[in-house]
Amino acid sequence: MIEGLKLRIITAVILLLALIVATTLLSPYYFAFLMAVVVLIASWEWAGLIGLDTRRARISYQTTIALMLMGAFFLIEVRPGATTIDAMRSSMVLLLGLIWWIVAFFMLQGYPQNTEQWNDKSRIGLMGVLTLVPTWVGVVMLKYLAPQGYLVIGLVIMVAAVDVGAYFAGNFFGKRKLAPQLSPNKSWEGVWGGVGTCIAVGLLFIWALHNYVTALNAWQVATLLGLCLVIACFAVVGDLMESMLKRNSRVKDSGQLLPGHGGVLDRVDGLVAVTPAYVLTLLLTLFELE
Repeated sequence: MIEGLKLRIITAVILLLALIVATTLLSPYYFAFLMAVVVLIASWEWAGLIGLDTRRARISYQTTIALMLMGAFFLIEVRPGATTIDAMRSSMVLLLGLIWWIVAFFMLQGYPQNTEQWNDKSRIGLMGVLTLVPTWVGVVMLKYLAPQGYLVIGLVIMVAAVDVGAYFAGNFFGKRKLAPQLSPNKSWEGVWGGVGTCIAVGLLFIWALHNYVTALNAWQVATLLGLCLVIACFAVVGDLMESMLKRNSRVKDSGQLLPGHGGVLDRVDGLVAVTPAYVLTLLLTLFELE
């Protein structure tokens, strides 16, 4: 267990450093291409969750996602030299993603009795589209809103805070099972540990935002504190949704690309669920839609 935790920490630190370098040094345009590559890797893993076992079938699904990302490039007007993208169109894509994750929450409530209603390759494939494309749009939007990259890094750290808090609180205090049929090791104590850690980290970000970026009024501070709760809730939903799909496809991990973590989806399952709500809240709270 100690060695496994050590490997997870090393991989997580390397990934965070790589993200910081890419987010702070790349222009928004090239950052969008990098994130597209990450999404395409995740789409290959999602094809496995669909049950596409042959290389040809997986490539077909990955190509579908690639074409949708290409369309998203034009839809939100990502182009060389541009300092902004279409916030309204981006918001529509993000709203679609948010609706999907609200539906996912209710799907989890009905598991496993509702399995026949969604356990279909085309439906799970659609879930992947609604998960991956809005995530790309959201992360790219964050980079355009703050080219320095702090909004993207903030998103990643907040989701990581939920994971870390839930891991340690669950290990030390976990007694009441959260969803034993989906993920036997998760507990309600872990959830509250994740919420507390997310709020603590969120307070630091709000303080830094207020003192070094832009002065916040009371309404903005209250909204951003509420966002911490939303982040924690959606991070859990994303984690459980991936657990449900992995259990359905009878695999332990979505891939083997990341030592100690499994696949890309195993690392970003919470982030993809959080992104739509996170970006939409920031747009409505800190920025004016154009």
